[in-house]
Amino acid sequence: MTAAQIVVRSGLKLAVHDSGGDGVPFVLQHGLCGSAAQTAEVMPHAAGVRRLTLECRGHGASDAGDPSQFSIATFHDDLAWLIQEHLDAPAIIGGISMGAAIATRFAVTHPKSVRALIIARPAWVTRAAPDNMRPYLEAGKLLARHPADRARHLFGASPTALRLAAQAPDNLASLDGFFSRVPQAVTAELLMRIAVDGPGVSAADLGRVAFPVLIIGHRRELAHPFAACQELAALLPRARLVEITPKAADKAAYLSDFQAALAAFLKDILDGPT
Repeated sequence: MTAAQIVVRSGLKLAVHDSGGDGVPFVLQHGLCGSAAQTAEVMPHAAGVRRLTLECRGHGASDAGDPSQFSIATFHDDLAWLIQEHLDAPAIIGGISMGAAIATRFAVTHPKSVRALIIARPAWVTRAAPDNMRPYLEAGKLLARHPADRARHLFGASPTALRLAAQAPDNLASLDGFFSRVPQAVTAELLMRIAVDGPGVSAADLGRVAFPVLIIGHRRELAHPFAACQELAALLPRARLVEITPKAADKAAYLSDFQAALAAFLKDILDGPT
């Protein structure tokens, strides 16, 4: 993974991981409570692109600031500032889960700054607080009310955890990791606030997206339902949907499939008309 560079916005230090070079900027955003390590592991060795990941407030090496400001809109505004102030547009924009929602919002609000959009394992389509985000809200509330070990125990014994263990073990493993994430108070606020948030776009907005879109998803998911991928593919006029191996089934195959899907799409974008 690239070393973090620090940029300052509104007094907050935000970490940017930048592969450098003079390739086309490819901004790939991480998921909720993730970091640039999440985007680095899925990135193929693609020529002609310069990968960047802005670690959102409260994530990675970035300052948290005021937790009441945690939202997809705020994270979007930080990303828009970075792109407008520090990058040459248009850029390829993408993200995983929460990062996909941020990227989609940017694609709708700044279409002239986007060359192509990548939506990986989306948790949202348009509606705020979808049912699939309820486990995150539940985990956040427990972390806000109890010491971390007690919160983990309570969540692990819940019907939600038992359902995830049977149907989506990778989602359960991710949620379990949040109980050891520090600072605990920041993690609790992130989970509670983002779980009830949304990308702030409409179906009509998505229907006006004129550039190519890659959607990556897999089944055996509850937090990132494949149905969301299919719904987005139907709404976005130039969408390409690629189904990959579930992470819970074979992580190595998941990463290989993810990288291959990205590499093929990026090649098509770079080889096509600008």
